[in-house]
Amino acid sequence: MKERIKSWVLVVLILGSLVESYYLIYRLPGSDSAVLSKNLYVKTDNMGPEEKVENLLYPDKMIIHMGGDKHTLFYPSSTFYNLIMNRLKGRGFESFQRRSVQDFDWDKIRSENPGIELSFGAGIPVSLLQRVMQISPDSLFEGESIDRIWIYNIKNDSKAHAVFFSTRGDIVYEAAKADLTVQDVQQHVDFGKNLTLYTAVNGEYYVPEANVPLVEAVMPAGMYTIEQMQSNLFFDAGSTRYIPEKDGSKIYTDSKRSLQVDQEQNWMSYSDPAALPDGDSTPAKDALEAVDFVNRHGGWNGTYRLAATEEGRQDRKVSFQQYYGAYPSGSYPVMSNPQLQYGVIHLELQQGTVSSYERSLLYMDEEKSEKTIVELSGGEVLKQRLAGISSTLRIIDLTPAYLPALTGEKLKFRPVWRVTLSDGTELTLN
Repeated sequence: MKERIKSWVLVVLILGSLVESYYLIYRLPGSDSAVLSKNLYVKTDNMGPEEKVENLLYPDKMIIHMGGDKHTLFYPSSTFYNLIMNRLKGRGFESFQRRSVQDFDWDKIRSENPGIELSFGAGIPVSLLQRVMQISPDSLFEGESIDRIWIYNIKNDSKAHAVFFSTRGDIVYEAAKADLTVQDVQQHVDFGKNLTLYTAVNGEYYVPEANVPLVEAVMPAGMYTIEQMQSNLFFDAGSTRYIPEKDGSKIYTDSKRSLQVDQEQNWMSYSDPAALPDGDSTPAKDALEAVDFVNRHGGWNGTYRLAATEEGRQDRKVSFQQYYGAYPSGSYPVMSNPQLQYGVIHLELQQGTVSSYERSLLYMDEEKSEKTIVELSGGEVLKQRLAGISSTLRIIDLTPAYLPALTGEKLKFRPVWRVTLSDGTELTLN
């Protein structure tokens, strides 16, 4: 009897030892550990869902050239914009030839040749563009960033032409093989018939000949808490200390990283100067790292577009622009302004590692929005107002946008014309 009891005790001890060994082995860092390394953060309250980079890569506008100096514009999420983009995503472009931008008469092509011009603003690296379009670049073209794609027909030519514009400004790449027929291009151009006509000004921006209707929206707004952001950004939020600033802002730090909150603007700035760089950095890789960082540290509280990957002296700035609106009427950028910083997410990276992260703490409840239709002025009224502005600085872009305003617990998106000047300044016209 005693021997049997000893045997059972021995079995229990062995089983206990095995269980303890299991936890010692499989709960160590690197194996689904409860202890995170210093470069990882606790994933807690999200500000929005995660997003794939492919969903952040799209043109800010689509210009339809109909010949006879007639043009119209499609914006993201509008009916014909979506239709054309979905078709272009499935078409192949290859055998690129590098040429000077001066080899083409763009004013003539713009006014006489039916075509589709895709504008990507500050530009998208080719290696990212490959994620949304069937592009087969050579090693030279693969290292470029593209700010425009122009697909057009030439009279008495049996093939469609596709030209990709480098952000450097002096170089274009023409696809010798494009999986598009002349009939394909003409069909896309015909979508612009019977729509509002736009006048090209200096080949840089387009003015509508009639007023442009847009939705004005008022919706409930809330604000993410400082505790939420601390949990999202610090390894151990409980170890942070609070430092009040003279300007009224608050700084939270764990002695390595810092989170500064401007409560007047509801804006947060996170800094991690101690982040260890991995030494591997390209515009495309930095953009991917920026998307991944936002996914892990807050998420996306709305619809965004990759707006810029600008290289500084020692870092690279990646910006994401928020858009508001929906199918079929279209969506437009939300402007940040001195009265209310909103609508953008900024990140800075050093050698491929995020060192700075800025965004608004405000969020909107779009499901409870109240919407009305208003009109932005067009035609001669708009042209005269633009003429007064262009007398001092050259206008390089004109686009509908939303100017946000916070009143109490309500967030209002008011449609405006956003005017971009040659020095980068942005103005608004009601």
